[in-house]
Amino acid sequence: MSAEEVAKAFTQHYYQMKDTNVDGLAGLYQDTSMLTFESNQVQGGAAIVAKYKSIGPVQHTVKSMDVQPSNNPNAMLIFVTGTIKIGGDNPLHFCEMFQLVSTAPGQYYVHNDIFRLNYGL
Repeated sequence: MSAEEVAKAFTQHYYQMKDTNVDGLAGLYQDTSMLTFESNQVQGGAAIVAKYKSIGPVQHTVKSMDVQPSNNPNAMLIFVTGTIKIGGDNPLHFCEMFQLVSTAPGQYYVHNDIFRLNYGL
């Protein structure tokens, strides 16, 4: 699969899990994974899932997705923009960046995850 195909499949799966079954994200992270959520850093899959669960019910609509290969041949960067509804409130704009690292052919985990809400200036 090309990086673009991997990124599309990952993005679709990731946001479906995040919106419907946050616990399902646990398998996408490892103990070395790092999340920066609005400047707050959390490390490890269990802590990352706990952080996302603490936000409550969410609904994402992905608007764009870009992917770049990394200088590590076993990694790629994915940048996503869209809107998020938190607890059914009005949608807010967000962006999220992932670094996926391959553990075997066709298998990846999220090594880095950076999430930001985008407020109007």
